[in-house]
Amino acid sequence: MEETLFDILGFPVAYISYDYKNAIYLWDGRPVAYLEPDKTIYGYNGRHLGWFINGQVRNLLGEIVGFNKMAADVYTQYEPYKSYKQYQPYRNYKEYAHYRPYFGYTKSKESLAQFLLGGV
Repeated sequence: MEETLFDILGFPVAYISYDYKNAIYLWDGRPVAYLEPDKTIYGYNGRHLGWFINGQVRNLLGEIVGFNKMAADVYTQYEPYKSYKQYQPYRNYKEYAHYRPYFGYTKSKESLAQFLLGGV
């Protein structure tokens, strides 16, 4: 099962593959992060990137970086075909999760792709 993640403009950028240990892939097939059972997002480099709560991807400041189709507040674009999934790298030791900030309605200026590439 897979769930598409859209950036704040509504373009499909990444997806969560629940069949592959909750790995988060960019649309080109690169694994960049993964989702923990407590809804925290970690990069394969061990960095805590943010959270995926109520269909919204949040950064460490609590800003919205992306969302799934159900939580979208903009028109979502057509989802083109995905590239083949590349092999997942080794998951490095995780840093401690940051405290969750207040989740407001502020959208991040950082793109979803840049946010997720912080985990590589």
